[in-house]
Amino acid sequence: MNEKATGRLLILVAAIMWSTSGFFVKSPLFVDWPSDIEGMPVRGPLLAFWRALFATVILLPFVRRPRWTPWLIPMVLAYAAMNYTFLSAMTLTTEANAIWLQHTAPVWVFLVGVFVLGEPVHRRDWWLLIFCVMGVGMILCYEVQGQSIAGVVFGLLGGATYAAIVLSLRHLREEDGAWLVMLNNLVTAVLFFPLVVHYDIWPMGKQTLYLTGFGMFQMGLPYLLFARGLRRVVGHEASGIVLLEPILVPVWVFLAWRHSSTYEAPQWWTLVGGGLILAGLLLRYVGGRRR
Repeated sequence: MNEKATGRLLILVAAIMWSTSGFFVKSPLFVDWPSDIEGMPVRGPLLAFWRALFATVILLPFVRRPRWTPWLIPMVLAYAAMNYTFLSAMTLTTEANAIWLQHTAPVWVFLVGVFVLGEPVHRRDWWLLIFCVMGVGMILCYEVQGQSIAGVVFGLLGGATYAAIVLSLRHLREEDGAWLVMLNNLVTAVLFFPLVVHYDIWPMGKQTLYLTGFGMFQMGLPYLLFARGLRRVVGHEASGIVLLEPILVPVWVFLAWRHSSTYEAPQWWTLVGGGLILAGLLLRYVGGRRR
């Protein structure tokens, strides 16, 4: 139980640090970077490159046991795809919509983990799954009627790729966590660098400072904590705990940028959907004794 408690705490801290993504992405400092050009995301991939680059810098000193295995290939590709789809969604729609759509991931992690990988399941996990589906369904029901369809599609793809990362890290839990996360960010930076050169948009002044914090604090260190937490906690439980992240994302954005002209308040259906997912978390982790 102590091992599980430690794993849950590590994942909880990671979720809180991840939740600062909107603070960086929605900063007015990057408003001059185009969100898209002829329908293709621009700001999202640019932010993904710089975040991955600075995350690699902070993680490199922690690597102790680098080891090659073929399972690294799907992991790094899923990670690069997640960065592209999630940050593109966040620049094409509101931060609340993007993060909740990404958190369709627990459904995929639960289904694959239980029915394919045979991971243990607690009966309260089913309540978390049901409320997660209801909450995300509420958001999708209204979002597809008026918001950018591209933002919705990228958000859903972000959820699928995020699920693939959780499952990959869980499968590779015996490997050096710092090595896995550093490699993910290094490959992402390498893959996205040609886009930076193509668009010829480079950070200046305070933008560099924000991007450094984006990569080191919001991405690099929390993924290291998350990978270590997954050694002690099954995948679907970890992805459930991380549902705290989308609850906090709009909070930080509101506190930081509510007076900015670029601020977009979450719609009522986002708040209701998020509340349903929060209810699932409370049913799963608060009250009752574990078997």
